[in-house]
Amino acid sequence: MPKRIRAGALTVLAITGLTLGTALAVQADARPAPAAATKTATTKAVAMKAAAAPRFLAAAQLPPHPASSWTAGKVTDGVPDELRPCLEEALLAYDSRYRAFHTDLDTNARQLTVVVGSAAKAKALATRLNKEIRSCATRIEKADPETEAAYKGYGTLPVEEGARVHGLHTVTSWGASDIRLLSVGRDGRAVTVVEWAQLGGFGDAPVKAFKKTTVTAVNKLY
Repeated sequence: MPKRIRAGALTVLAITGLTLGTALAVQADARPAPAAATKTATTKAVAMKAAAAPRFLAAAQLPPHPASSWTAGKVTDGVPDELRPCLEEALLAYDSRYRAFHTDLDTNARQLTVVVGSAAKAKALATRLNKEIRSCATRIEKADPETEAAYKGYGTLPVEEGARVHGLHTVTSWGASDIRLLSVGRDGRAVTVVEWAQLGGFGDAPVKAFKKTTVTAVNKLY
């Protein structure tokens, strides 16, 4: 074979080898990540999501009961039945989660939390919830002529973006008397509602301890 032809053939082979090597490298880069790497990335994503979720009160952080300890339920999606009469309309457009608590006697409680798209939306939601609670006594009486309801405000608390505490007392025509303390607090995009309830009237409500619980609930969100 002439030298010129042999040199040309070698050049073609070199180019072919270079092209094949590049193609193999591209194929290697396009291969799926190893299963271990994918699993690690998924675990990290789940951990980040869990870290970003607001935290809930623990049973020991509720107002102490003189004769029974508190038991905490699981965190559940939705709105608890006890909050629906006052707040269901305000919460219809939101995804919420809650935890219910109970004692061995008649005292019970719950915490509901909503995370919205911005701090401005959270502020608007908190304002709406406070308004709904203040007007709830009037709506209860209109819905049920057999029930008398009274509202009492307990002021605001300087925690994160603020919290407000309310009291609601109902008495039925057959003598049932119930007292509820409710609070609405906000931290950034998260809004939380805490409710405590038992048989009795305003004089039976542990307002000071409930305010402490509210401060804990708001601080604990993030």
